[in-house]
Amino acid sequence: MSGAPAAGGFDPVLLDLDGTVIDSVALIRESHRHAVRSVLGLDLPDAQLTRNVGRPLIEQMRAFSEECADELHAVYRTWNHAHTRELLHAYPGMEDALAGLRAAGRTLGIITSKSHDAVRLAFDVLPIEGYFDVVIAAEDTKRHKPDPAPLLAALGRLGRERNGACYVGDAPFDLDAGSAAGVATIGVTWGFFSREDLAARLPDAIVDTVPQMVDVLLGR
Repeated sequence: MSGAPAAGGFDPVLLDLDGTVIDSVALIRESHRHAVRSVLGLDLPDAQLTRNVGRPLIEQMRAFSEECADELHAVYRTWNHAHTRELLHAYPGMEDALAGLRAAGRTLGIITSKSHDAVRLAFDVLPIEGYFDVVIAAEDTKRHKPDPAPLLAALGRLGRERNGACYVGDAPFDLDAGSAAGVATIGVTWGFFSREDLAARLPDAIVDTVPQMVDVLLGR
């Protein structure tokens, strides 16, 4: 495994947020649906609505329409923020997993393409912020996933090296960013993308459940 220690799992453990640590799948999908319907008058299939999830929001909106990207962005954010408390959910067992990783001495970080205000909304609904030593959001780097810049920024803030680190995510963009940063990559199948999508990026591991993720991270 690239970046993996010989034994004992990974440290630091860097994680994507949406579709990995928090169940925002319905929230993001329906926010996209509302924006595309309202601004462009289109009804798109779910796969098309969410195929760029993991990139910064404005880039996702440009994929729908370069001309209307700013309006799409504004409409999305207004609807998304208004419905966060209603549609954002915890993944069963995730908070216990984070607590267990911290108890095992792991340093944890979040790397997300969300803006800090959207991260704040999510943490207000699901109070898990205290488990993380660093949070890198869209404003923190000029380049974004699949570029390695956000991961390297997190390692820099933590004062840690690539060796032994890993990045956990549900999107091909996450795995590409992790590989480019020279850390191990772990794909999770409970988010936006399929096992086949993840396998095509040749991650070091793919997991289907939260307990499996913990086992891989702890080297069990």
